[in-house]
Amino acid sequence: MTMDGVSVFSDHICELGEGPSYDPATDTLFWFDIVNAKLLEKPLAGALKVHDLGVMASAIAVIDAERQLIATEIGLQVRDVKTGRLTLHTPIEADNPLTRSNDSRVHPCGALWTGTMGKDEEKGAGSIYWFFKGELRRLFSGITVSNSICFSEDGATAYYTDTATGLLMRVACDPATGLPAGEVKVFVDHRASKGYIDGSVVDRDGVLWNAVWGGKAVKAYAPDGTLLREIAMPVTQASCPAFVGAKGDRLAVTSAWKGKDEKQRALDPQAGMTFLLDIPVKGRFEPRVLIA
Repeated sequence: MTMDGVSVFSDHICELGEGPSYDPATDTLFWFDIVNAKLLEKPLAGALKVHDLGVMASAIAVIDAERQLIATEIGLQVRDVKTGRLTLHTPIEADNPLTRSNDSRVHPCGALWTGTMGKDEEKGAGSIYWFFKGELRRLFSGITVSNSICFSEDGATAYYTDTATGLLMRVACDPATGLPAGEVKVFVDHRASKGYIDGSVVDRDGVLWNAVWGGKAVKAYAPDGTLLREIAMPVTQASCPAFVGAKGDRLAVTSAWKGKDEKQRALDPQAGMTFLLDIPVKGRFEPRVLIA
């Protein structure tokens, strides 16, 4: 393990930094401090903006130049880029105050897979949903912590995990709809390794890059599940990666201090910051989400 090429992108401390997503049109990274209901926005060469959302939110996708879609604790909301105003588009578990949104990502066809979980990680309280052009379906239920939702570039493979299980799953997908089209199989069994499977992205070579919560690392897996490399992180709880830059050839990684007491935070002083990994990676940009 090496820590070469890892630098601080933002020293803003998030209790639970998550959901990074890069918009190449504006050269801007967006991410969340979920439990404090904040959206963070920072151009790669610009100043940080922090937006108070008033609702827990965890993931963001581009609809068009004027609008974004945000996964929140009451469902999918459209955000006006200029004003920041949120408008509820599709409720998801809005009548369940015990759950919130978590990991989500856009399939190459424009469909969104979006996960929920218990606010206190209640066992089996969450689900993973498919949303496409206004239609919503529940794909998987009984999920404790939904994570690692990501897709191959051709849209034929989807990945996800229930972090509590230690198993990263893979399932064939219909490239035209983003719906599962095969049997769910284990891609990586992480149960004997340090830490937990958190957020992931897949590059143009089919390599899956995973942030290891509690493992001080980002791991890269080949399309057959073989561990290719492990990059040491300066924080214990790395949470989610995103490809960034004009060529998508770098990784931004969020982190968190959630669950740590004062003594533990003193030993992990950069916990909650967001990092930039200058390592060779053939990244790709997130597709736009189709809401209608």
